[in-house]
Amino acid sequence: MKFLRRTWNRYSKLGRKRKKKQVWRKPTGRDNKMREKRKGYPAVVSIGYKKGKNECKKIVKINTQKDLNKIQKDEIVILGKMGQKKKIEIAKKAKEKKIEISNLNVEKFLKNLEKKAQKKVEEEKKSETKETQKSKKGGKSAEPKGSEDKGRIHEKETDKQSSKNKELNNKKISEPSGEANVSEPKASDGGKK
Repeated sequence: MKFLRRTWNRYSKLGRKRKKKQVWRKPTGRDNKMREKRKGYPAVVSIGYKKGKNECKKIVKINTQKDLNKIQKDEIVILGKMGQKKKIEIAKKAKEKKIEISNLNVEKFLKNLEKKAQKKVEEEKKSETKETQKSKKGGKSAEPKGSEDKGRIHEKETDKQSSKNKELNNKKISEPSGEANVSEPKASDGGKK
């Protein structure tokens, strides 16, 4: 990218039709739009405009694996916006074909993925070993404190209910199968005599 001073194209003394006079001067001035780096005005020299090594080569943006197959030797590859899954697939294919991607360090990217996968496997193994240890102990460690007391109270209540049910069943069995002794309630005068 070539940087030229503001209004270079208006005056011959600043570079209009005179390449020798086309130079860069930093824009100054209170109301200078170029100094404020407004949209629509020429770019100002700043970090990020470094000349690339492969400036003569053609830049190709890639979004899929099919685009990677069309790459030729004199082209530079740049990855577009995409998800992690697609990025992994393209990085692996680029490594196989020995294609260099300018905005992605393929080897470093794939190494980091392998490390993450190994950590995940190790964590799963640790969790499995913890679960097996708990099951060997009898699972008491898995229960929260105080749950044993609640269980005992619950057992007592169920025992009481079952004993009442047994008593009722025994009463029904002891009564004769024919007519049951049913006592009729006596009519009362409401407590007056």
